[in-house]
Amino acid sequence: MMQKFDEMYTQLPYEFFSGGKQIRDHYKIYDEWLARQPGDMMAKRREEAEMIFRRVGITFAVYGEKDEDGAGTERLIPFDLIPRIIPAHEWRSMERGLEQRVTALNRFLHDIYHDQEILKAGLIPREQIENNAQFRPQMMGVDLPNNVYSQISGIDIVRAPDAKGNGEYYVLEDNLRVPSGVSYMLEDRKMMMRLFPDLFSAHRVAPIAHYPDLLLETLRESSPATTAEPTVVVLTPGMYNSAYFEHAFLAQQMGVELVEGQDLFVKDNFCYMRTTRGPQRVDVIYRRVDDDFLDPKVFRPNSTLGCAGLLDVYRAGHINICNGVGTGVADDKSIYPYVPKMIEFYLGEKPILNNVPTYMCRNKAVQANPTGYIAQPTLSLSSCPTFVESGIAPRHIDLRPYVLSGKNVQMVPGGLTRVALKEGSLVVNSSQGGGTKDTWILEDEGQASQSQSQTQKSA
Repeated sequence: MMQKFDEMYTQLPYEFFSGGKQIRDHYKIYDEWLARQPGDMMAKRREEAEMIFRRVGITFAVYGEKDEDGAGTERLIPFDLIPRIIPAHEWRSMERGLEQRVTALNRFLHDIYHDQEILKAGLIPREQIENNAQFRPQMMGVDLPNNVYSQISGIDIVRAPDAKGNGEYYVLEDNLRVPSGVSYMLEDRKMMMRLFPDLFSAHRVAPIAHYPDLLLETLRESSPATTAEPTVVVLTPGMYNSAYFEHAFLAQQMGVELVEGQDLFVKDNFCYMRTTRGPQRVDVIYRRVDDDFLDPKVFRPNSTLGCAGLLDVYRAGHINICNGVGTGVADDKSIYPYVPKMIEFYLGEKPILNNVPTYMCRNKAVQANPTGYIAQPTLSLSSCPTFVESGIAPRHIDLRPYVLSGKNVQMVPGGLTRVALKEGSLVVNSSQGGGTKDTWILEDEGQASQSQSQTQKSA
């Protein structure tokens, strides 16, 4: 039989324990369940998960790493069997904060490419925007459907315990260009339901399987008003991209075409894809290609990943590109410190989710190019029990919820929890050895019946 969590640790994982080594209420059922399991159960389940993931092909390419034949290597992202559990009241507050933040960021993007009221008000230095490498002058005055630039936002959240044992969630980073990882969120949940069905019957875990439906709805809502039945495609750089599995996965889940730049062409100021039945007009591109490679006529002339003339079609309002061209200026690290001011300026509200404390080096700190840098203290990130080679041990984590913005802002409950697998490490990136966990948002009693119907519909 396995031990209870409170019998295992000298260094307590914050997410499970409050002050005084008291296990948190939302983990008690899991703690009791784990204590009843045979000691070798977790190792067997991990082997089963790795075998299934490898069979399905859930891998990512590692840039700069070659196998014996000189080909690029692919790895499984390590998957941890112990879920991260978040109670309903914490998620509700985080959800409100995410909606507020992404709404303000989209207002900011529309503003800087139109009237620039926030710059005129002196809240952000003009040179901080116009000298930014991600600012696209070609987007000035371009109107986008719903005035939304970032339809898919991945907001990185960290939690830092305080001296009183009360943790606070902070936004570490806004990912507004081509945020990745949502496929691992979905596949981790499917794996947990396959391996531990009894746990799901004991917990009211909010469903996430309807994310592809919400994504397709968001993309269709983002179509220009030139057609009632928009055609959506996913644009990928190709099979050698590190996130290619995700591109193919999302296209398949939404039931739309996965295309590369060579599959698209422009004619008469509209964009078409080549099909076996002849050209088909495209209305929305969910692009997983960076700005610089989208249109060789405007950006990198040697790019073969995009489509020549695409920006002309975009600027004419005959296609929408999600996320929008020029969106990267809002998730640049030098702009991050101004997001709380954006929220107050555009929404007239105080931020619900705070930034990590940040120092702007433009304030007489860095000799060369001080405006290009910020500094942040190293937070004592919260930790969660994680199954590692030596057994169950605390490891640091973050969370990336995925926020969808169309006519409304919506998201599935939770996100991708990333975990630093090396002892003491704060690095959660998969490219540097990090892994992933399933994220369970527990529902209130009143929400459970609604989510069960959603689950049945998704199934």
